[in-house]
Amino acid sequence: MSESPFRPFETALDLDRTLGQLRNAVAGADDGELFLERRRGEALVLDDGRIRTASYDASEGFGLRAVRGEVAGYAHSTEISEQAIARAVETARLAVGDGGGVLAPPPAGTNRKLYTDADPIAGHSFSVKLETLREIDAFARDLDARVVQVTATIAASCQEVAILRPEGGLVSDVRPMTRVTVSVIVEENGRREQGAASGGGRYLLDGLLEPSSWQAQAREALRVALVNLNAEDAPAGVMDIVLGPGWPGILLHEAVGHGLEGDFNRKGSSAFAGLMGQRVAAPGVTVVDDGTMPDRRGSITVDDEGTPSARNVLIEDGILVGYMQDRQNARLMGVAATGNGRRESYAHAPMPRMTNTIMEGGAADPADIVADLKDGIWAVGFGGGQVDITNGKFVFSCTEAYRVKNGKVGAPVKGATLIGDGATALQHVRALGNDMALDPGMGNCGKQGQWVPVGVGQPTVMIGGLTVGGAGS
Repeated sequence: MSESPFRPFETALDLDRTLGQLRNAVAGADDGELFLERRRGEALVLDDGRIRTASYDASEGFGLRAVRGEVAGYAHSTEISEQAIARAVETARLAVGDGGGVLAPPPAGTNRKLYTDADPIAGHSFSVKLETLREIDAFARDLDARVVQVTATIAASCQEVAILRPEGGLVSDVRPMTRVTVSVIVEENGRREQGAASGGGRYLLDGLLEPSSWQAQAREALRVALVNLNAEDAPAGVMDIVLGPGWPGILLHEAVGHGLEGDFNRKGSSAFAGLMGQRVAAPGVTVVDDGTMPDRRGSITVDDEGTPSARNVLIEDGILVGYMQDRQNARLMGVAATGNGRRESYAHAPMPRMTNTIMEGGAADPADIVADLKDGIWAVGFGGGQVDITNGKFVFSCTEAYRVKNGKVGAPVKGATLIGDGATALQHVRALGNDMALDPGMGNCGKQGQWVPVGVGQPTVMIGGLTVGGAGS
């Protein structure tokens, strides 16, 4: 049974009085908003035949912000009431002072709807989800006698937001999210390896709980684990790399995407600062951030300031043409907001963040790209990584990779890490496949302690001269 709709201005708050409070907070400021949120989340984890986690959490609250120049006053509370907002107004006004600013024009409206507003938690009973987890466990173990452990997760959440702006605009959005993950550990001759597969998006659990869906995930998790069971130590050295399509776009997201966010460029701390209109990538490389893709994990109908999301071209045919902007940084840089003002929750102020970040495909046959690799690594799966946003330097670990010599795919390798910097890697893109694909829907992005869901995508890509860290020679 679903909960009642989130309508704070029909229950806890009077719209006219609250609007008056917000206008008092932003008097003399450049911008500001009242962000109200209710969030519910459920996660069930079956590990080694037993339920390890069965959690349900719910929260609600508001965040009030007043912005003047580069300074922002922000206050938040778990109590949605006029009294709590009055206290928040006093705090936010400390950043505005005597003011003197002129409120920026409001964001444009939209009637677009990118995903369902149904609650994904309520669509299936606890017992159905529990039985599905047990079926996943049994199915994965029956696939191969070498499977010694199975972990399966079913997660769903629903975030409802309402954004009140000082000009009187009120924007609301209901954001569902679902995910199913299957992980297996296999053992042979005393050696253990792991494989995992995950997927989801802004839709209901129905499709993910279909046997055809989770069985495909279990098979994929087993395939990756068995590949790694036979893997050799990765070589070390500088060599050409071919990245597979889809999820390997996480390297693009981390090594390049963060460097294209407006705040880092306004402050001059990005490797791409001051390069607008200049060539920053090889010809043919086009990178976009697109928050308008229906049902995708990183999509948002409106951002957390009320600006409609957009398809923003960042790099076009190798030329830097745009940054991702929230309202504050856009105003300070004299450009338009791009719908990338995002926050983790009501307890956080918005900042420029990615949505679905994609490198567009080219014309090359992916098989030909691999065949052109003389001596290098073909990396089709990635795990964690670290990036220094000021210079774009990255270190990423591969979860599935293969040694390639003279165009022939050889043994899988383990322990491979890719080391380089995003700006140089973009310049050394040598081929783009015609197989652009999106990730299956499992990405989260961290920035300054805030986490938001994101998507990535890319085609098969050849990059020249990356450093590979490994144990082999």
